[in-house]
Amino acid sequence: MEILNLVWDQYLYIPLFNLLIWLYLNFSFFNLGIAVIILTIILRIVLLPLSYMTERAKIVRQQLDDKVDEIAIDFANDPVKKKLAIRRYLKTKRIHPWAKTLSLVIQGLVLVLLYQVFVGGINSQAKLHLLYASMARPDFINTNFLWFDISKTNLLAASIVAAYIFGEILIEQFEKKNKEKQNATRRELFYILFFPAGVFLTLALLPAVKSIFILTSLMFSTIISLITFSIVRAKKIAKPQGDKKMNH
Repeated sequence: MEILNLVWDQYLYIPLFNLLIWLYLNFSFFNLGIAVIILTIILRIVLLPLSYMTERAKIVRQQLDDKVDEIAIDFANDPVKKKLAIRRYLKTKRIHPWAKTLSLVIQGLVLVLLYQVFVGGINSQAKLHLLYASMARPDFINTNFLWFDISKTNLLAASIVAAYIFGEILIEQFEKKNKEKQNATRRELFYILFFPAGVFLTLALLPAVKSIFILTSLMFSTIISLITFSIVRAKKIAKPQGDKKMNH
């Protein structure tokens, strides 16, 4: 247990705290909210390969539905061969199901570390003594961001995150409905309503810094989704053109 505490403090918590304060002192105009946004963007850039694999896999899985129908017909009487055929197809598309899990685990870890940073007040001497010797000591850390204090709970910040998630789910369900030509199931309706509500209730009880981190990460994910979709679509369009040239 002592080894775990040592690893957590020396290699995760203290380095993250120092990075956050360094960003605060040098790039955030002495605003901790901006420092958290920059920290989140840095984290997402580091996780960019995983994010790209996740988004690419999402697009491929949407295309997989049609392929699965073909495989199901070809191997209707042999479920074992059917599974093997699907697995082979996934390998040809280079889908990495672990990428999303690893990315979420790392982001979840940072969320827990940020919570620890703000527990007991970030301006307390119990926190500032953790700064490295080479790091300048701020006289005071400004936790006010826009209209609220990120070290305290804020219902509006929590509701913005919940609304963003609700909007994403609605768009996803709308696209699914247009593709499959069927209404959402009872389970899907439950998810649409209660998942954003659960997010709101959770964030409403936590410091608003969590809302900033999650909203920034969600917006980053949306941008990556749009870019990945554009790249995959461009490749898909370019491939038939290349095949036509080969035939000529």
